[in-house]
Amino acid sequence: MEFKLDHARRIVVTGNGGSGKSHLAQRIAQTFAIPAVDLDQIYWMENSYGTKRDDAVARDLVEKAAAQPAWVIEGVFGALCRIALQTATGLIWLDLPWEECRAGLTQRGLRRSMTDADHAELVAWAAAYWTRQNANSYAGHLRLFETFNGPKMRLKNRADVDQFVAGLR
Repeated sequence: MEFKLDHARRIVVTGNGGSGKSHLAQRIAQTFAIPAVDLDQIYWMENSYGTKRDDAVARDLVEKAAAQPAWVIEGVFGALCRIALQTATGLIWLDLPWEECRAGLTQRGLRRSMTDADHAELVAWAAAYWTRQNANSYAGHLRLFETFNGPKMRLKNRADVDQFVAGLR
């Protein structure tokens, strides 16, 4: 199934930490004048890093966002992505190698009241993406990708992502 953004107005972007999900979602949102939803803002408590929101509340927030007519929802959280995929018209998986994800994490630095220790923990967590076996892992994202029946795209390196973004103009 060919992936055409001009028809996909409810797009999920997933991938490892540092893969460029937020950047890509913002570019898509700007191009098509649709809202971008960052699952970090839903998963974690407001103005906090490391304090998880109640699961039921997070699910409800994603369901409300996904009920809107147009959006791009991005994040690493596979269980929350799965909720959004129920109404999604497109899926983009940023399946980038660790070196590129690590560079992305290093480049973006500290975010949302994160400490240096928090950042080091995030980098270690992201490095384990390929060995974890949960919804927030390579295996979890592969399952999302394989089971999504709509238009989907798997970008495997930064050059692919850059080419995709250049095509948004």
